[in-house]
Amino acid sequence: MSSAVTSYIELTARERLARLFDQGSFEEFLPPSARVVSPHLGQLDAPVAFDDGVAVGRAQLKGQPVFCAAQEGGFMGGAVGEVHGAKLTGLLRRAVLEKAAAVVLLLESGGVRLHEANAGLIAVSEVMRALLDARAAGIPVVALVGGSNGCFGGMGIVARCANAVVMSEEGRLAMSGPEVIETASGVEEFDSRDRALVWRTTGGKHRYLMGDCQAIVPDTVQAFRDAAIAAIAQSTAAGVELSLAALEAEQALLGERIARFGGCADPLDAWRELGIPDPAAVPMMEADAFSALAASYTPGGAR
Repeated sequence: MSSAVTSYIELTARERLARLFDQGSFEEFLPPSARVVSPHLGQLDAPVAFDDGVAVGRAQLKGQPVFCAAQEGGFMGGAVGEVHGAKLTGLLRRAVLEKAAAVVLLLESGGVRLHEANAGLIAVSEVMRALLDARAAGIPVVALVGGSNGCFGGMGIVARCANAVVMSEEGRLAMSGPEVIETASGVEEFDSRDRALVWRTTGGKHRYLMGDCQAIVPDTVQAFRDAAIAAIAQSTAAGVELSLAALEAEQALLGERIARFGGCADPLDAWRELGIPDPAAVPMMEADAFSALAASYTPGGAR
């Protein structure tokens, strides 16, 4: 089956790596045969994976040498532990040493493993530092979010540290997952069983309209590949390093967003505030129709 019609969400981490990058070009670092496993899970009689739930390596993308990683949502929901995070950090540092053209992160994670607690939190902070170091070295970082587990917690922050985020409608991106919000604030605040609400709040369409992702694509490998190539080119042209001016602009945008949408009880209200004439129709729109609609609005909450 060609990449143009292959569903991204249905593939495993390694299948995505094999199909998204130039054919046969992916070279894995620390593959399962190396048996680098979490030192913590075994002590808790929890299952381990010989790659600790993430595949990292180098590949070619349209002939360009890139470094890449893919989290395996099938193992603990892609959650980050000490080894998992160390592999991502090492990948980003090696990309700087070898002057890669870009780093592409295929993210699918529920956040930090509760089993590894502080070790996982520290690991995520090290990934963020390494990512920003890569950008400071002139290497664009692009995050792809289209897996069934979404991208939450620490990895949600990592995604937003990248130069660009590419999502499908099926992807989800947030700091806290629906179950976490419900547990902390009650079902009246957020019902994690309301799938329509969950996708309206954290899904690709809402994130694009709010400016949290720079591209939304159909759920195909080819669409993600094309968007990654375009995002690398655009990021390189716009300037890769995170500057103080860009940080201040982002902070101003967040302030404007709170002022404009802070009183909205539902994403539908935010879409209505954006001026979208029929917000209730947005969730059912096909990708092409949504893209045409979104072209009328500036991502980030401004017309």
